[in-house]
Amino acid sequence: MTILLIDIGGTQVKILATGQEMPRTFPSGPTLTPDSMASGVQKVTEDWNYDVVAMGYPGLVLGGRPPLEPHNLGRGWVGFDYEAAFGRPVKIINDAAMPNVSPPKR
Repeated sequence: MTILLIDIGGTQVKILATGQEMPRTFPSGPTLTPDSMASGVQKVTEDWNYDVVAMGYPGLVLGGRPPLEPHNLGRGWVGFDYEAAFGRPVKIINDAAMPNVSPPKR
């Protein structure tokens, strides 16, 4: 099973998949909505295959869902259908609990 990791930060979204060595990123910020995040992820990973998505959300996560809108991103995160957007199962956790998605330091 190939897992796509998405770490949503206040300045960038970092993405890494099982078997890939270098993460890919795109800018984040106060206008990033879940729609634009999903589209951005799909755009930068169009040549990757993955079976499931693990997403680190920058805020409280209850029952696998964000109950509150993040203060540093656009709106629409609460109630968004992440599985429909990615066409795969999605597990959401707080971003602080995500594995490190940053590139290795040299």
